[in-house]
Amino acid sequence: MSKPNTALSIETQAVHAGREVLHEQGVHALPIDLSSTYPLHDLDEGGRSLEAMAMGGLPIGSPVYSRLYNPTTARYEQALAQMEGAEEAVAFGSGMAAVTACLMAAKQRGGHVVAVRPLYGGTDHLLASGMLGLEVTWAAADGIAAAIRPDTAMVIVETPANPTLAMVDLDDVVRQAGKVPVLVDNTFATPILQNPIKQGVTLVLHSATKFLGGHGDVLAGIVATNNDWATELRKVRVITGNVLHPLAAYLLHRGLPTLPLRVRAQQAGAQVIAERLARHPAVSAVHFPGLPGQDPKGLLGRQMKGPGSLMAFELKGGFEAASVVMAEVKLMTAAVSLGSVDTLIQHPAALTHRVVDPAAREHSGVSQSLMRLSVGLESPEDLWADLEQALAKAMAKQAVGTAR
Repeated sequence: MSKPNTALSIETQAVHAGREVLHEQGVHALPIDLSSTYPLHDLDEGGRSLEAMAMGGLPIGSPVYSRLYNPTTARYEQALAQMEGAEEAVAFGSGMAAVTACLMAAKQRGGHVVAVRPLYGGTDHLLASGMLGLEVTWAAADGIAAAIRPDTAMVIVETPANPTLAMVDLDDVVRQAGKVPVLVDNTFATPILQNPIKQGVTLVLHSATKFLGGHGDVLAGIVATNNDWATELRKVRVITGNVLHPLAAYLLHRGLPTLPLRVRAQQAGAQVIAERLARHPAVSAVHFPGLPGQDPKGLLGRQMKGPGSLMAFELKGGFEAASVVMAEVKLMTAAVSLGSVDTLIQHPAALTHRVVDPAAREHSGVSQSLMRLSVGLESPEDLWADLEQALAKAMAKQAVGTAR
């Protein structure tokens, strides 16, 4: 297999990463290997190959069984690793499967984790549940060092955070963590806008269901990391069976060439919407890194290449107003998830973060008045017209209620 050229621009990597072997195979389009099992021409070699993969390694000859290894999935892993500047990547059946695998691997190194809220609601719920037998200390971003103990196995942060868009200085996180591995959820930023490996982060996690898939038709998770951690993650994946299906890997890999274009076009549209929301009488606050005063640490340009296309905004009418907006949008889709080519709007406290402890949720800024918007590729003018009419109806309903 040809060695990937990591000196290429991110745009060129998006097109060519993970495809180096195609020329040798004599094909142009990505092939799909849907085999669930593979013929064994040499029993001894097959046994040694199975053992190697069960221990987190790569096949020796035959892949034996697709839960252990699949070439279509492996090519996608190589592509994402290259784009993140990591040694390897390991793909899973969902983002939560990827998070779970990271925590299970961490537990082999210690029984304690330090986490910074807000995080995606599912991750928060998993940590708070105690299901994996890990003790969790919830810390502020500037309190990580004080929270670390001799048995701390991992520090977990998300930046920009879901759903408030709060940004964390990764240089500072890594400094505070010292020798403790840092996991960063990079789902909102994507490899196009942020590469945490450059800051010394050990594990970079994506819910690939979101921007990496980009079309609302794939469920996947992936972790970019070093060789040692990749081996540990593959061990977990083999045991738990949380491998990414090759058809999903094919769709993800096929979508990578347009990722830079999609992210930047969506980001441009989000800037327009955020600026207009900030001036709307129904809105009390807008959380978007691209607005004045919302990047006090100067992370845009230093850590992130742009503000992205996610935003959160708070409505003066609270939950009632949010319910009206969700019901009245016509072009936007009222649904959870994000990063799709179409625009999605949701209410985190009632949906994605409903399973988070209510006190912790409020403390993290996930209030009943907060809505999250993932801007797609539609015309910003069309999106604004849709959102504006929904906001007007929410204001009208609030006015009637006040009059009574």
